[in-house]
Amino acid sequence: MTIRFDDQVAIVTGAGAGLGRDYALALAERGAKVVVNDLATIERADGSRISAAQSVADEIVQRGGEAIASRDSVATPETAAAIVEAAIAQWGRVDVLINNAGILRDSSFAKAQLSDIQDVIGVHLLGTLYLTHACWPHMISQGYGRIVVATSMVGYTGNFGQTAYGSAKLGVVGMMKTLAIEGLRKGVLINAISPAAVTQMSKGLNPPALEKYMTAEKVVPALIYLASRANEQTAMTIEAMAGGFGRVEFFENTLVGYGPASEVTPEMVAEKWAEVIDMGKASEVRHGPADRPIDHIKAHALWEEDAN
Repeated sequence: MTIRFDDQVAIVTGAGAGLGRDYALALAERGAKVVVNDLATIERADGSRISAAQSVADEIVQRGGEAIASRDSVATPETAAAIVEAAIAQWGRVDVLINNAGILRDSSFAKAQLSDIQDVIGVHLLGTLYLTHACWPHMISQGYGRIVVATSMVGYTGNFGQTAYGSAKLGVVGMMKTLAIEGLRKGVLINAISPAAVTQMSKGLNPPALEKYMTAEKVVPALIYLASRANEQTAMTIEAMAGGFGRVEFFENTLVGYGPASEVTPEMVAEKWAEVIDMGKASEVRHGPADRPIDHIKAHALWEEDAN
């Protein structure tokens, strides 16, 4: 099987450097027409400055591909919509959306400025939501779409000084889980990638012996697969790092405690707290919001189908 994107249009945000650049180049190499989105500018050898997005778009064209540059921000609904409108105006469709744009404003929570927190969430979480919202009707109407959002280990493990980043990165997973339900029957699949690669934004954060193998080329294959027709799964969170790939999921144990008709006090909860937090026999969460409490009620033979 060879994965190709011929006749497909892809949008990649944060594509002027780092992982985004590698995603854009890889998609183009496999036949996609690419909207390269980035706000940054770079200085060339002659001292002149050029849009980072234009630089990558030019590189794609020089390699025989098709690409246009976009310098619109993902952080407002209007500018996010403009990124999608550029794709529609140029090629009449959008098939793949890679929500990769991000910024860092690391600080301990005690010292964090709320404006910095808002900026981080505005790009990582709201920017992902705005751009996905702008793409959504086009993908739904054509009955096809592949969306990948960028999450991080920080979202599900935490990391000192990254309250805003962690909040946003877990937030996009919640968004992805819901949109996976809404898009499935319409042919629009959405997944998350949790990459670990050394970029300008993350260089020096890990031991040298680890960073040696944390290259973009070890992440790109997972991204390309998730964005392709070959992938038929949705609502997945896939870690990609140092040549290894794996799935991250939420788990739950069996509810323990007392019957739903019983009086329960904090002291009674405390009595069984060790069981409540024991994940020794946990299983993957595979149900809707109401199913878990319903199962608990049924387990105590108290469920009434016609109860008002």
